[in-house]
Amino acid sequence: MKRKLASIQRVVRIEPIVNADAIEVARINGWQCVTKKGEFSAGDLGVFLEIDSIPPDTENFNFLWQPRAKDGEDALSVAARPASFRIRTMKLRGVLSQGLLLPLSQFSFGAVQEGDDVTQLLGVEKYEPPIPQGMGEYRAQFPHFIPKTDEARVQSEPRVLDELRGLPYVATLKVDGTSATFCIDPRDDSFHACSRNFSLLDGQNFYWNVARRYGIEEILRRHPHLAIQGEVCGPGIQKNRLGLKEVSLFVFNIYDRENSRFFIHDEMRQFAQENGLTTVEEIERGENFAHTQDSLLALAEGKYVNTTNEREGIVIRPLHERHSEVLAGRLSFKAISNRFLLKESD
Repeated sequence: MKRKLASIQRVVRIEPIVNADAIEVARINGWQCVTKKGEFSAGDLGVFLEIDSIPPDTENFNFLWQPRAKDGEDALSVAARPASFRIRTMKLRGVLSQGLLLPLSQFSFGAVQEGDDVTQLLGVEKYEPPIPQGMGEYRAQFPHFIPKTDEARVQSEPRVLDELRGLPYVATLKVDGTSATFCIDPRDDSFHACSRNFSLLDGQNFYWNVARRYGIEEILRRHPHLAIQGEVCGPGIQKNRLGLKEVSLFVFNIYDRENSRFFIHDEMRQFAQENGLTTVEEIERGENFAHTQDSLLALAEGKYVNTTNEREGIVIRPLHERHSEVLAGRLSFKAISNRFLLKESD
């Protein structure tokens, strides 16, 4: 499901902030934003930009792009800094704010309704972290016969909670690295090591080095209809928050392209074990999903083992694969730790 970086959202309720005269909290869908006091009332529509959005430098958003002085910084230093703005998780007066909510009256959309995606209309882009060295050189587009790795945030689509309600489920650790996909192309029988968006040339890069270390091509030659997807983590990747001594792979998906299906969780774990692969860690498993958004966000918090680093979060799925009407695809979503997000914003 394509992420709505900018959308039309309805304010569910307004909440005061203790000892704050100028700001208050607006709750929308699954998110909450700090807004100017009196700017919104319950039931109002607004334009909402999710965290990790980069708004355009246009009249509606140029107030965000003005460089701001840090403590002790002079005006010349401020002017010399490049203007940039990425919407992040932050705390204002001790209250969490995630995203930007602006009055609909500031925009000229014409007729719109709650839930409309206005990302392209506004020119909003997604923040992508800097590409570390060692990512490899472009070979081809991502294989069209394999789904790309992506998960919706529970705050963006809270209705997924109702779709999973009462079903057996599993929550796995979301390790902070770079997504990788490995497969055999049925058109020419070639092996591909891919980043999130591209197939990469064979060479001394994270993806091919991991493929060689784990013998992934040999595994897939025995099972050419399968694709292996996982997170590559270690030194040189995303600050190596797991504290690993070498680059490693943590498998989270096995995809069967012949039958257009993902392996169920236990089937994936068994395949990995039989082939000497490590899967992402289970955080919780249950027979009757009853979590709320708040309890999932609490479960997402914690430290990576043997480190002082905040873990990124968790991924939640049914134990048996299930279609989601809300996501128009696989029922699978993530909860990102707010402690992790706040640390990232420091």
